[in-house]
Amino acid sequence: MLPYIARRLFVMIPTLLVISAVVFFIIQLPPGDYLETYIAELQAQGEAVDQSRIAFLREQYGLDQPVWLQYLTWLWGLLQGDLGFSFEYQLPVSDVIGDRFLLTAIIAVATVLFTYLVAFPIGIYSAVRQYSAGDYIFTFIGYLGLATPNFLLALVMLYFANVWFGTSIGGLMDPDLEDAPWSFEKIGSVLEHIWIPMIVIGTAGTAALIRRLRANLLDELHKQYVVTARAKGLAEGKLVFKYPLRLALNPFIADVGNLLPQIISGAVLVSVVLGLPTNGPLLLRALQSQDMYLAGAFLMFEATLVVIGVMLSDLALAALDPRIRFTGGRRR
Repeated sequence: MLPYIARRLFVMIPTLLVISAVVFFIIQLPPGDYLETYIAELQAQGEAVDQSRIAFLREQYGLDQPVWLQYLTWLWGLLQGDLGFSFEYQLPVSDVIGDRFLLTAIIAVATVLFTYLVAFPIGIYSAVRQYSAGDYIFTFIGYLGLATPNFLLALVMLYFANVWFGTSIGGLMDPDLEDAPWSFEKIGSVLEHIWIPMIVIGTAGTAALIRRLRANLLDELHKQYVVTARAKGLAEGKLVFKYPLRLALNPFIADVGNLLPQIISGAVLVSVVLGLPTNGPLLLRALQSQDMYLAGAFLMFEATLVVIGVMLSDLALAALDPRIRFTGGRRR
């Protein structure tokens, strides 16, 4: 296993270098740069533009250099742990991100836990009790979850949370605690507000997970080894959990690479509707204003998490399924 992990880590280096180049040049594709966007906003507001200051800022930010030189400067900073400077916020990128990473991670972890804790019991029940009344009810609820847009559900939940519980859930904590240091009061406020984005973001994923787990488990339950084990009198609970469920989990273990980037991006539309101080709206604003170093830092974090997540999912699959081996491609 260790040689396999070493090879994968070695391959990650050129992969991330290629991704960094693609990310940087894609951000540069729209015409203009941050300063031109800034000038357009000033002119739209009827304010005068000091061309000498714009020229000074362009030189200071390095926007007067060729794109390839800007990329090399940014890449060298990344290798040294410097994420760059945010043009719009006039701060280092690491300072702009601040608590947003922590809050986004809290929402992502809560959403994943909600999704799996709800979806797995329902998916297993629907597969074992196929075509029962409960199966039809859960199937109907699952289709509703898949068909309802998250941002629409967020608006509905905003209304009912205010009417039923008297809680204004815009944001992720009380406004007077946003700039306060972390305390038990602030943690309690986050816990009071987090259940709405957790349900809204996790609804579609939960519905999809239920359908996939049901289909995969049904496929395994109809295979010959299950029929033989049942004919030999193996207890139904042990029969389901020992082998069919393990094999039905393979697609979900493979999705780890897709789950980790949620820590960075989150659900952008839901975050905008609910006013959540997460990374999604910040990334969207950085792309709109062409704040390339801030946007590039977010996208590189996502790419790194995808690469790491894929490797972790491969290792977990090999541990879960005995049919998967790291030496599977070798000839005997």
